[in-house]
Amino acid sequence: MDAVTSEETAYTSMADKAYLAIRDRLIMLDIPPMTAIDDVALAASLDIGRTPVREALKRLEIDRLVVSYPRRGTFATAVDITDLAYISDLRVQLEPLAARRAAESADAATLGGLDELADALDRVDVRSLSRDELMRWDLHVHRAIYGAAGNPHLEDTLVRYDNLATRIFCLFLDRMVNFDSHVGEHTALLRAIGARDIVESERLAREHVLGFEKAIRAVV
Repeated sequence: MDAVTSEETAYTSMADKAYLAIRDRLIMLDIPPMTAIDDVALAASLDIGRTPVREALKRLEIDRLVVSYPRRGTFATAVDITDLAYISDLRVQLEPLAARRAAESADAATLGGLDELADALDRVDVRSLSRDELMRWDLHVHRAIYGAAGNPHLEDTLVRYDNLATRIFCLFLDRMVNFDSHVGEHTALLRAIGARDIVESERLAREHVLGFEKAIRAVV
């Protein structure tokens, strides 16, 4: 029984590893939109078996990051600008909720971590960052806030939609002239949550989402 449990745990670990690695490549557009997914090549590059990769692709289809067609295979989903409004409709409601929950209920250690993250971000020269570095900062801050909200269902939902928003961000980043201000907005949001300022946390989170949509539409 212990051997079976050990095998299941190892399989789950490999499937999770595959899921996170492939998800990262899709979000950052290292696997470009509409590209055919080669599960054999992915398995080889990740040094794991094809079965965990296939399991990962099933999860990624639920996340709307890949799509499968009978007899054609699996592809990275297109980045459709018309999805921006749909994604923003959800994020403009849920991002302020996560910020409010974090400000209300996160423990002192968690809030201290958000303050430290704000300090670290203040020390970063955003203009000097590569695209990948910039995106990883953005993802890191959002995920820290989602985790601080203390609601795993809210966190899972926001991660999914933030992933889709990040793909859009990556696609149009080179055309954006004020992308540094978008990342810089995170500092004020983190500090508001750290100070347990519920009203300000909600306001800044909402404006951040709306500002992102406006910035993207300005360059489309």
